[in-house]
Amino acid sequence: MVQKVLLAVTSYYGPFYDDGAKTGLFATEAIEPFEIFRKQGFEVTIASETGKFGYDEHSLSQDFLAGEARKIYEDKNSEFNKAINNIKKASDLDASDYDIFFAAGGHGTLFDFDKAAALHEIAKITYEDKNGVVSAVCHGPVIFQNLNLADGTPLIKGKKVTGFTDKGEQEMKVVDALRKYAVPTVKQIAEEEGATYVEPQGPWDTFTVTDSKIVTGVNPQSAEKTASDAIKAYSD
Repeated sequence: MVQKVLLAVTSYYGPFYDDGAKTGLFATEAIEPFEIFRKQGFEVTIASETGKFGYDEHSLSQDFLAGEARKIYEDKNSEFNKAINNIKKASDLDASDYDIFFAAGGHGTLFDFDKAAALHEIAKITYEDKNGVVSAVCHGPVIFQNLNLADGTPLIKGKKVTGFTDKGEQEMKVVDALRKYAVPTVKQIAEEEGATYVEPQGPWDTFTVTDSKIVTGVNPQSAEKTASDAIKAYSD
């Protein structure tokens, strides 16, 4: 029986950066996990709350998108591009189909993941009914905001999680933008949901946290490891 992954991405594609660039999905945080899951034999479906997406414009720069990931992005016939060009609307999917839920990041998540009811339902059923894994990288852990189990308990309450650091936001010079759009940081969300937020020594270190069936990674550099750790948590 083929095991399935739901790779969740933000629907938001719009203003955020002071230079006028739009935010949205951070490209490598979908491309690299997609490849990890695919090569391990998982069937990967990409979905957003609305069935639409756009790439964070900064994430397409050579600084962030290089090497194998850029080749995959530029190859119109890559398995990843076939999947993302066939992106699904979360509410059109069977929420009980998936063994691993993986939320990719990008600052766009701050605008829609907190109210992504259909994605929340898939994550909840994956975790609670299927005993599957819920995983997220960088700003992907924003998905945990307002994500509750059947009894109303926050899914990450009492768990250790990580995600993009407040120091990283400062180094990216987006603190004013966060204030302007009145959106919280990943750390604030984790603590509000009753989780213990854990961070690496440096905001750009490769770093992940596994707490039972919840797996989180801190930044784009951690995308591959987060996916690999999610597979390991699923197998354990």
